Amino acid sequence: MTTGAPPPAPNAPRSRLRTFLPLALVVWLVLEVWLLTRVAEATSGFIVFLLLLAGVVAGSAVIKRAGRRALRKFQETVAQQQRGVTPETDRSGGNAFLLIAGLLLILPGLVSDLLGLILLLPPVRTALARRAERSLERRMAAASPGSFGGAFQQARMRAPDGKVVQGEVVRDDEPPRPGHDDDPRPPLTP
Repeated sequence: MTTGAPPPAPNAPRSRLRTFLPLALVVWLVLEVWLLTRVAEATSGFIVFLLLLAGVVAGSAVIKRAGRRALRKFQETVAQQQRGVTPETDRSGGNAFLLIAGLLLILPGLVSDLLGLILLLPPVRTALARRAERSLERRMAAASPGSFGGAFQQARMRAPDGKVVQGEVVRDDEPPRPGHDDDPRPPLTP
């Protein structure tokens, strides 16, 4: 997808997320394997297998519930729009965090299961939803100080030879009236 923005400089600094995410994933995987082996040593491999199986079953149930809830919410929203009523917004975190919780439960590992179970708590989902909303609003305000519509003003078109031609979309909502300065046609006569 082209945005019209120049490509980043080759020597541009990497963001902290891009720097530490691979390291964090490796540490998380090592921790999961170490914890599973410790539990297997303390109990048995069959108990670990049952724990992992319970996580998959619980995660699948959570994802199924979130999917049904999303479908029901969508149907309610469509029905409200058809009646001419403005649909209310869901401030409780919606289904996104439920889906993430289900995925964390399905992933093999005890740390991910614990995080998934914590994410199932409604106060945690609500707090995370508020924080994500504030973060998104800050990023949108920083990206486009004007209106959101300004982001759609620039268009890119491809010329027949394949070259990209930058331009600006100008919409003239009102057609020119005959006989005025902006209309080259002669005025209509009865």
